[in-house]
Amino acid sequence: MNSNQLITNAEALRLFFNDDVYLTSDHTALTNRASHEIELTQTLVTKLETAEPKPATSQPEKIATLPQLEEPATTYPATFDFKYLGKNEKSILILVNDTQNPVSSPQGTELLRKLVLSINLKNADFALVNYANYTAAKFEHLHSFFACKLVISFGVTPATLGLAEQLRHQLNLVNNIKMIFTHNLHDLDTDLTAKKALWGTLKNLI
Repeated sequence: MNSNQLITNAEALRLFFNDDVYLTSDHTALTNRASHEIELTQTLVTKLETAEPKPATSQPEKIATLPQLEEPATTYPATFDFKYLGKNEKSILILVNDTQNPVSSPQGTELLRKLVLSINLKNADFALVNYANYTAAKFEHLHSFFACKLVISFGVTPATLGLAEQLRHQLNLVNNIKMIFTHNLHDLDTDLTAKKALWGTLKNLI
């Protein structure tokens, strides 16, 4: 080793060694004391490791459980005593939806009369029901009562009858039953585009 790397200056050594240094003549006594302290430390560690954990004094928090509320099931009448116009001789059901008139406004009623005549239907051929008087009825109730083979619905949507969505103004087939859904008669009278689409569908029924 290069002697230049050794620090021999006393003032310089104080920069690296600041602790007090004691000299003793009884080296054996110091060794025995150190051994005794080590034994005490090991005994304490052993006791801590083997000590049984104390049970927790605090009780776990109890969470209140509320009873589940069941929604009452919606109930519908098993059957309906439908009042209707016509005789239903051809099992054709015409639905209208008007809360203020037996069928529709004067404009809507006249439109229905023209549509029925255009496909050569007589009053005895169909049954006409104002659905506004039976808003809880589903299609299954109507079909059970009228045994309909064709349904023309003015203002009563498929969802209202409990059916899947259907094309509007078009001929749909649901469980082998022909169905046409269109606007309310009064609104349909002023909707030229809808009337044209509906007429294109109805003339194929002739």
